[in-house]
Amino acid sequence: MAVHLLGIRHHGPGSARNVQQYLQALKPDIVLVEGPPEADELLRYTEHTELKPPVAILVYQTDELQQAVYYPFAEFSPEWQAIQYAKKANIPVRFMDLPLTHVMAIKEEEVERKTRSPLQELAASAGFEQEDRWWEIMIEHRQENASIFEAVKEAMTALREEQPTPSEKMEQLREAWMRKLIRQAEKEMYTEIAVICGAWHVPALANMPKQKEDNELLKGLPKVKVETTWIPWTYDRLSMYSGYGAGIESPGWYDHVWNHTTDDGSLWLSKVARLFRENQRDVSVAHVIESVRLANTLAAMRNLSKAGLTELNEATLSVICNGEEILMGLIREQLTVSNRIGSVPDEIPKPPLQVDIEKIQKRLRLPASADWKDYMLDLRKENDQERSIFLHRLELLGIPWGQKSLVSGKGTFKEQWRLQWDPSFILNIIEKGVWGNTLEEACNAWLVHRCKEEKSLQAIAALLEQVIPADLSGAANAIAERIQNLAAATNDIIELVAVLPGLARIIRYGNVRKTDAALVRHIVESMITRICIGLPLACAGIDEENTRKLTDDCNSINHSIHLLQEPEYVKEWHVCLEKITWMQQAAPMMRGFSTRQLMDAKKLEKETLNRLFYSSLSRALPVADTAAWLEGFLQGSGTLLLLDENLWGIVHEWVQQIPEEDFVQALPLLRRTFSQFTPAERRKLGEKLKQGGKPGVLMKEAVAGINREAGKQAIPVVMELLGYPKTN
Repeated sequence: MAVHLLGIRHHGPGSARNVQQYLQALKPDIVLVEGPPEADELLRYTEHTELKPPVAILVYQTDELQQAVYYPFAEFSPEWQAIQYAKKANIPVRFMDLPLTHVMAIKEEEVERKTRSPLQELAASAGFEQEDRWWEIMIEHRQENASIFEAVKEAMTALREEQPTPSEKMEQLREAWMRKLIRQAEKEMYTEIAVICGAWHVPALANMPKQKEDNELLKGLPKVKVETTWIPWTYDRLSMYSGYGAGIESPGWYDHVWNHTTDDGSLWLSKVARLFRENQRDVSVAHVIESVRLANTLAAMRNLSKAGLTELNEATLSVICNGEEILMGLIREQLTVSNRIGSVPDEIPKPPLQVDIEKIQKRLRLPASADWKDYMLDLRKENDQERSIFLHRLELLGIPWGQKSLVSGKGTFKEQWRLQWDPSFILNIIEKGVWGNTLEEACNAWLVHRCKEEKSLQAIAALLEQVIPADLSGAANAIAERIQNLAAATNDIIELVAVLPGLARIIRYGNVRKTDAALVRHIVESMITRICIGLPLACAGIDEENTRKLTDDCNSINHSIHLLQEPEYVKEWHVCLEKITWMQQAAPMMRGFSTRQLMDAKKLEKETLNRLFYSSLSRALPVADTAAWLEGFLQGSGTLLLLDENLWGIVHEWVQQIPEEDFVQALPLLRRTFSQFTPAERRKLGEKLKQGGKPGVLMKEAVAGINREAGKQAIPVVMELLGYPKTN
């Protein structure tokens, strides 16, 4: 009866190849692999052709999903190759680490372990800064590794003897459990036991203490309930850059090394050349040949048996990239790390919600990809509309697979989405599975719950605006009812002002997605009436910050009311603005804003407008009030001052007559007003001021040099194009 300890590096192609060769020569009758025993049942799926690495075992605590652990495997992971050997040889294979049912039950401070990389310590002792570089030279470049596991054992034993402090409690528990399962295999009369574990644990398993000591250590461990499943993984998540504790620097390169052990760099650099050509970079065969020659020359100069990733990168930088470091980032992302994603078979038990989401993904042809995928959706097309609904529902459920971006140009029929799948989304799906077995059911239940928990009318209205594109009638009705109840109970007119624009957008654009906008129409009607009655009083006695926010919200309301194209709404709104315009107690900025909206709607006579201007910019008023009134009047556009010479003259005269000490006080306010104008508007205003601000100066300059006779000849053609009948 013999126990064979194979100390490995997680996700190392050299270790994987050594394990494969060792097991084929040994022909053990049982294989024990470092991993969670709860996942033993999942090992039967490793023979399935659709279980393609990179994949991971997900273990999560059923009553606290934040407690979750991933065990990833690549094809070049030694553990994966050991499992594959056992399945092909038809011998038992078991996981042998401390069960996570105990690990997750132990207090966090006891679980936390000091980060230790024994290979990093060995690399440093050999004069290497990078662990991967040392591993590549010592393991990947070696042609003969017959005694490698004995060498690993000796090295780890020496390292553990030099540790200044004893191992952490969790590490002691893990190794005690590993020894427990080795003893169990011996009791079951297995004669050749192969143990595949992290190199650091080998000395602790080789020198076993008495069984009684381990039993005492493992006695009375707390437990929680956990579940396990297989999930797809990505090379990006396998890399150390993702924060994965056992991550490697170059999973894409390791994949290449595993599948092309004899490559001298030609195949790798051919991949580099193809990548550059796909990104519109010229790379010839001569570039590849010269790069291979340079990489192998560098290897020879460094006394290496073959070129490694370092030499290939240096050759690529010099020959193909012409010294441009930025281009190496593309190689690192696409090849060195890679965006490969694994797959799992449908037969693997999954939560119902995950099954439903995956069915929708397949039906809508939206594959889960580790790379970014861009989609432009036209909501007038049935399939694109269903895609939009699906992505909006995932977003509402807290599964941010898609990132929505603004589409340039006008219209509401287009949506731009960028998708990138993250394996951790599976945990989000499991967490939200308690709300329903289908995506629609879970979304409706989750959003109704959120609506009941939320107290802010503005937040609930924003939630309704998000729900409408997701076509969730159940949640929409519940949220609309809650908005109606809260709106009826509130006396805060300013809060209603902030909520109304979002509801108006639902009415205006709801039919783009074929939703029932009548859901909120009666709420909007009631709100408009209450706002128009209560807003004038709400404008009195508020500070500058709240005035500015109220003005911005009223600007949105003004746009929304005109967008709805309901004459009755417009009439009520204009009556409200007129009250504010003449109400001296109202905030000056709101009075200026109201005056501007009435002027644009042609509700003010010229004489009345002039009187309002002169009275609001009177020298008898505080300069801060007059500046605030002017800011409200000019909000968003300076074109008015360019076109209306009369208003320009009034503003020009007001600025000139401000005393110097008051002008210093007003200057920040004026700067803020004019900073809202476009650069072109500010430039034109500056030119007009530079020329003395004389009426008609810009107009005279604009018409100077025009050939009037040629213009007259063009008039009949233009009139005909516009559809007017010809005249003699």
